Amino acid sequence: MTDAAAVRAAVAETHRQEWARVLAATVRVARDLDLAEECVQEAYAAAMRSWAATGIPASPAAWLTATAKRRAVDAIRREATARSRLPLLVVTADASDDSAGGEPPEPDDPGEAIPDERLRLIFTCCHPALAQEAQMALTLRLVCGIPVPDIARAFLVSDATTAARITRAKKKIATARIPYRVPGPAELPERLRAVLAVIYLLFTTGHTASSGAALVRAELVDRAMHLARMLRGLMPDDTEVAGLYALLLVTDARRPARTDSDGQLVRLADQDRSRWDLAALAEAHDIVVGCLRAGPPGRYALQAAIASLYAEAPSYEQTDWPQIVALYDRLLQVWPSPVVALNRVVPLAMVCGPAAALADVERLERDARLSRYHYLPAIKADLLSRLGRDADAAAAYRQAFDLAANEAERAFLAGQIHAHTFPR
Repeated sequence: MTDAAAVRAAVAETHRQEWARVLAATVRVARDLDLAEECVQEAYAAAMRSWAATGIPASPAAWLTATAKRRAVDAIRREATARSRLPLLVVTADASDDSAGGEPPEPDDPGEAIPDERLRLIFTCCHPALAQEAQMALTLRLVCGIPVPDIARAFLVSDATTAARITRAKKKIATARIPYRVPGPAELPERLRAVLAVIYLLFTTGHTASSGAALVRAELVDRAMHLARMLRGLMPDDTEVAGLYALLLVTDARRPARTDSDGQLVRLADQDRSRWDLAALAEAHDIVVGCLRAGPPGRYALQAAIASLYAEAPSYEQTDWPQIVALYDRLLQVWPSPVVALNRVVPLAMVCGPAAALADVERLERDARLSRYHYLPAIKADLLSRLGRDADAAAAYRQAFDLAANEAERAFLAGQIHAHTFPR
């Protein structure tokens, strides 16, 4: 018998690290997204029981993959009607013949140019027949394993709206009989925008976890970095692919300095810049320069340029604030997002003063999309504090505290509430 706590820990760790890979392998056998997801969930449940009795296998992921694929084969055999459901991958006419008793043979893969199983599945799920929000929500939930509430926060919508998007996407796949398959190289560009967005949201969800005790979910950050690196190798001449990779590089370079020895959040202005990954920053800088020279930059190249400017400054106070405001203005033209407009407030306050920036925040407060976005009242609180309005700042910090779900951020906000309620 194996200790129950050890089994739970092993299952949880394998879920974090290997869910997408196990799902991708099972999809090849099940040829149906819902069936594959169900079989993988059953495999994880079976692991809890089996590993307690027989011990944790040397390769938990291989055990889960074999179990999930076996369950998929059994389900196909038990229910002949499953063969008429929407195939996720291209299947030849004789591929369904499993009379020999083995697993149904896997189809030829026209997407061999995509070198990673998870990246292939992301491209597969980002089908242009689905609305882009549905593509991204479905992919983040099924392929990346992100919980619905975290996806909802990333899209600034309710949990119910996100769940409905995922349900509608699955229903459209099933009812419209969309011929899902791994896309060939010629088809990659039309799916690229959604794939980039998925990788970006996967990274941001890990960079600052939406909930939980830790500020960072390192496994999500590392997975996004891996996918971005693979995608850059796949499409080396695409400046937005390069821009996304540079953005992730420069942002993750600050990871060691974002928390102190007690795991408490450290603001950018207070971070020890000697702890940043200088090699990653240099690589990102070179990529950004190449993107800007290649022509009009897109969303990710501009974000990378902004992040690189922050990182290049000798200190927070010496940042080139006017240039960052100018880059945000260009970013708003190509990506008119309320979050971008809010982020622009920070450098604007350094250029034009906190009063001018506060006026922008108060205008953004009327945008319903930001009504549950805790960074809005947090930024407002900082501006109010700089204007000497401690009581108003404390109230705004309380609002941000109530909206935040990450414990590291809540601890920081609680400290700010106390500091502005009982100023020295």
